[in-house]
Amino acid sequence: MARRHRLRRFLGISFLLLLLAGAGFTLYLDHRVRSEFEGRRFALPARIYARPLELHAGLRVPQADLEEELRLLGYREGAREGEFAWFARNGERLDIALRPFVFWDGPQPAKRISVVFDAGAVAAVRDAAGAELALARLDPLPIGGIYPAGNEDRVLVRLAEVPPHLVQALIATEDRKFYSHFGFDPRGLARAALSVFSSRVQGGSTLTQQLVKNFFLTPERTLQRKLTELAMAVLLELHYDKKEILETYLNEIYLGQDRDRAIHGIGLAAQFYFGKEVQHLSLAEAATLVGMVKGPAYYDPYRHPARALERRNLVLHETRELGSITLAEYSTARAAPLGVNRRPGMGTSPYPAFVSLVHRQLRRDYDEADLRSEGLRIFTTLDPRVQAAAERALTKRLAQFDKERRFGAPGLEGAVVVTDAPSGEIQALVGGRDVRYRGYNRALDAARPVGSLLKPAIYLTALSEPKRYTLITPIDDGPFVWKSRGAPDWQPANYDKKFHGLVPLRTALAQSLNVATARLGTELGIERVLANVRKLGIERELRPYASTLLGAVELTPLEVAQMYQTIASGGWRAEQRSIREVTTQEGRPLQRYPLAVEQAFAPEPMYLLTAAMQDVVREGTAQGLKSFLPPEIAAAGKTGTTDEQRDAWFAGFTGDRLAVVWVGYDDNRAARLTGSSAAVPVWGELMAALAPEPLVFPKPEHIEQVWIDPQTGLRGGASCAGAVEVPFIEGSAPEQRAPCSGPMDAAVEAVDATVEKAKSWLERLFGR
Repeated sequence: MARRHRLRRFLGISFLLLLLAGAGFTLYLDHRVRSEFEGRRFALPARIYARPLELHAGLRVPQADLEEELRLLGYREGAREGEFAWFARNGERLDIALRPFVFWDGPQPAKRISVVFDAGAVAAVRDAAGAELALARLDPLPIGGIYPAGNEDRVLVRLAEVPPHLVQALIATEDRKFYSHFGFDPRGLARAALSVFSSRVQGGSTLTQQLVKNFFLTPERTLQRKLTELAMAVLLELHYDKKEILETYLNEIYLGQDRDRAIHGIGLAAQFYFGKEVQHLSLAEAATLVGMVKGPAYYDPYRHPARALERRNLVLHETRELGSITLAEYSTARAAPLGVNRRPGMGTSPYPAFVSLVHRQLRRDYDEADLRSEGLRIFTTLDPRVQAAAERALTKRLAQFDKERRFGAPGLEGAVVVTDAPSGEIQALVGGRDVRYRGYNRALDAARPVGSLLKPAIYLTALSEPKRYTLITPIDDGPFVWKSRGAPDWQPANYDKKFHGLVPLRTALAQSLNVATARLGTELGIERVLANVRKLGIERELRPYASTLLGAVELTPLEVAQMYQTIASGGWRAEQRSIREVTTQEGRPLQRYPLAVEQAFAPEPMYLLTAAMQDVVREGTAQGLKSFLPPEIAAAGKTGTTDEQRDAWFAGFTGDRLAVVWVGYDDNRAARLTGSSAAVPVWGELMAALAPEPLVFPKPEHIEQVWIDPQTGLRGGASCAGAVEVPFIEGSAPEQRAPCSGPMDAAVEAVDATVEKAKSWLERLFGR
């Protein structure tokens, strides 16, 4: 009896302890459910967009390029009345049904427009009624994001935005008793419990249980985890209504993979698979997404369309069986094609090099945690058309160089930076020949010797002293030795290993003569030249050595682009920018990145320098561009080649764009690379694809054009063979006339001078 009493007492205490433990565990789970579910804020990535294409009369964009951008945006070809996001070609007119979009300056509703083209440019933009529009804006291309852990991506939706037929299909297929159960289905639970002890995987989880599993638990299949899931599902149902649970489920559910980006939630899935907002999904499209809940990879409509179609039709059948849709609706939806978006996936970004730059610039103003969770919307300066041209030019030419083994063994790398010439906005950035690679970004991080790219700073310094130097001032290209205390003598050599005697200043730059340039730089003063390099925009510390004048300094392509930006804009320095606006997820403006410029140099010496850099293309080391661009483009630029031909550079600009190209080997091996043979072809291919605007700088007030006899360097005219017109700062041109110049030349020159002064006076009086 005593033994039985002790046993009953032991069992009673054990049962009581189990009850207390169960109660304690339940209280713990209850606290966890309430605190985590109520405090849960979906981590939303910062979304990054390209610049929106603004259509207006006079815009130089071919019709084919606009159509390609619409395809990138997921617009479908062919009119679809009652829908948006389509375009239809009608000769030289393009009809477009624009998507609605919330820009930084307010929402733009869906609307119809017509764009008329003529000779490769937009002739007119009209609304649906035929009225002329000053401007129409396409929604911008999404180009990536800054993602939370696991690269989860989602677009939050409210339950009211989800079409009823999608919810009905989900309930019919996944959980028919959702609105009546308390978190679990006893029959389904029994099947799931049996599956723990067998090799067969059984379903049976309610939507609430699925949400608990995704929200709180690991995917392991054990009895303990299943019991925990059951308890938490019941607790969730006790504290929250069905609408809250369903809305959270629709935003949480995993629906596929876009390379390294995880597609979560019905809102993003609608955009990814169908290019639509969730509220515009058809019954057939909604059924396709619901069908993927069971297995997003197995029923992927891109990779396994037959499976996806079969599963979609099963979902439609289940929905019809439940009585949620009519027989006519069922038949119409079942007959519809899958209709998934043909746009290729982009992963976290199709433009990783540019997105990396945006991310770095954002870190100056935002915490990393906010960038990965607050759903910020970043509007950037990337131009998809320019980016595509830069990628094609670099990959095509590097593949050709490798095939021909022109510069050595295969494996050449490269980088490209393209900016808007007046403003410094970065339109394209390529970090290597594998343009989708998310690793080493050569445009931002490959600091390489720049060779002759610093030479324009030397000539700019000289041309800022018009009493001493003009474009025709003779420069000595004879033997030169630079002696410096405590350092070995420095004796530069020209690329052709020859000396050329006295040469005009503009010829020394056009032919990139090292000896003449080094002599000029040391005469001007090394520190003074380097000060101008800094004024041009180079912030990196430069060593005050004579060899620095000839490019014995390492810069990245992005830094070189900053320096040449100041030259391309006529002496106005603008900090490069890749971001225009930042808004909240709802479109409320947070921060603007306005254009900020300052005048770094007087316009007159910059005008002369540009004229000399045009000679580089016209008759100097970059004349290979003649095979890519017509002469009226009058591009300007400078080649760069480093010691042992390890690096090839070209930095040049037209009337609307500046581009910097670097080509070399990552291991810095000696090769046969030159700027003219390796970098210039990439630059030329890029610019030829973009139909650039001619480079025509407005002439500064104190610049005059004078005919010069090339034989004597004196004033010439029509009577002098080979006479060239050269710009001078007023008062710096030679007064003496060449022997070949006659009285008529002087008279014509006087008339031209009077006309030029009259034009200048009228422009100042009435504006241009």
